[in-house]
Amino acid sequence: MSELEAEAQREPRDSSKKKKKKKKEKRRGSEEEEEEQEEQVEKEEEKSESVLMRGIFKVGKKSHDVLLTRTRLTWTPIIPESPTGEGSVVQAGVVLLQDVFAVKVKRRRMAGQQSGGAVLGLALFHSRRRGRRLEEDTLHLHNASAEHTHSWYNTLKELLTGFSSRPRYVKVFINPSSHKKEAVHIYRDHVAPLFKMADIRTDITVTDRKGHALSVMKECKLDEYDGVVCVGGDGSVAELCHALVLRAQLDADSPENPVRAALPLGIIPAGSTDVVSCSVHGVRDPLTAALHVVLGHVQQVDMCSFLSNGQLVRFGFSSMFGFGGRSLARAEKKRWMSSSRRREYAVVKTLARLRPEDCQLSFLPAKGSESSFFGQQDQGEELDTESAEESWVTNQGLYLSISIMSIPCLSPHAPQGLAPNTSLDNGSASLIAVGNASRSEFIKHLKRYSSSSGQFSFPFVETHSVSAVKVRPRSLIGWSEEESEDEGDSKNTPIIQSEGAALPWNIDGELVEMAHEVLIRWDQLSFRTGTQSTAECMDLFEKHCYVKARSAHPKHRRFLCGCLIRFFKCICFKRIIFTDTLKQSDKQ
Repeated sequence: MSELEAEAQREPRDSSKKKKKKKKEKRRGSEEEEEEQEEQVEKEEEKSESVLMRGIFKVGKKSHDVLLTRTRLTWTPIIPESPTGEGSVVQAGVVLLQDVFAVKVKRRRMAGQQSGGAVLGLALFHSRRRGRRLEEDTLHLHNASAEHTHSWYNTLKELLTGFSSRPRYVKVFINPSSHKKEAVHIYRDHVAPLFKMADIRTDITVTDRKGHALSVMKECKLDEYDGVVCVGGDGSVAELCHALVLRAQLDADSPENPVRAALPLGIIPAGSTDVVSCSVHGVRDPLTAALHVVLGHVQQVDMCSFLSNGQLVRFGFSSMFGFGGRSLARAEKKRWMSSSRRREYAVVKTLARLRPEDCQLSFLPAKGSESSFFGQQDQGEELDTESAEESWVTNQGLYLSISIMSIPCLSPHAPQGLAPNTSLDNGSASLIAVGNASRSEFIKHLKRYSSSSGQFSFPFVETHSVSAVKVRPRSLIGWSEEESEDEGDSKNTPIIQSEGAALPWNIDGELVEMAHEVLIRWDQLSFRTGTQSTAECMDLFEKHCYVKARSAHPKHRRFLCGCLIRFFKCICFKRIIFTDTLKQSDKQ
């Protein structure tokens, strides 16, 4: 028995030794593979950093030793040796070829001469980053030798054409009626010269109605283009994104499942808020956006699909229900006003008649993410499990605002974004649900969007990272203009309207009215773009007027809001009289 026991003990030891040997062999194999990869990377770096050309050019007033590799161009000033042998510190200039978008031969021409002329050297046009902005800059390399200059020009031109991501032929859509009708001037002054310099051919369509870009995109041959460029506001961008995704569905013969767009979209901001452009580029600057397009910078951007009653409404980036939808609906009824005054009117009137929406809110949490609760949930919240993988969280109650955003939604009014907790391509959307609260507390919540943080630190605000959201109105709420202005603040009693009435939604700054349950779904759909509109709620009128309203005594707040609306209607939006009225109310 002792020999059998010894053999039984040896067998597990031998098996453990074999396992250890196998692990050591695997480690050795993985280490060898890593070493091989490192060697390949080093070889590629050596190839890229190997000097292709070397010459002497004059930069400014001094001669420089210029070196050209596959990734960069460097120039070092040539300093003669001093008699004492003391050397001075020399600073070399560097330009990365990935930032160079054009190279031209400089010539001296007589007046009226269209071609030819004495060669003076080269001019390299490149971008320079200053914060989030991109600026255009030029490097002048002077050399009178035509043969030397042309050899450098041909080499640089060959290296620049090697960037396959840069567009050569693009389809351009210009919305001439966006904001202050500046889209045509912006394209002519900032975009067209860069495209011409970078040898980018264009096919331009000036839209004359809503849906024009969608109809053109359904019929044109996309195989001819390297990308699409939109010069306009958020509405134009949303329409083109919707058109590109629909076209991808038609080409793939997949009407039910969303398909990724085949071409990237370049966004040139020319609207009033330009939320999408600010979120993608970080700034609202046409030159920066044009340089991103010219250099071929591509950024993945998530989109959502909006469905009502089982049918696709549109694809988009953000949607707002409640305050955002009602303020946009009121603004659309006053299209004869200027954009700034129309926003002021809509915000003031919607705040004065602030009413909650009685609805059932369900959301599907994003995988691998944790929802962030800033407020207490209602007692009626329950967890519904439809399948082993998907578990919907359902909450029924009164909401002043519900926002679903797949991008941060940056704007001049909200520098940190309406949804700062999300990113452009994190694979989920951000749900911001603002529960029932008083008017003053809701105004505090809105005002904090213009500051750095704190907009969600309220007990009635909750945020979640979601992959799908369902909004089912339990009692349909009207937004009729004939409501009484002196009505009491019945924040717990929504206005009931007849069944089947459409409720306003703000989808990417466009008014969409839907009467049924709305499903917002993230379909793992990424939209490529070069490198909307609750932001209107933080406009100038809210900043100046409601600071006074918030600091007023609670008994006078409702009276003050009514006075503001009456004066707003009667005196044709003269802000000076508004200021005088506020001063008088402060004295009272």
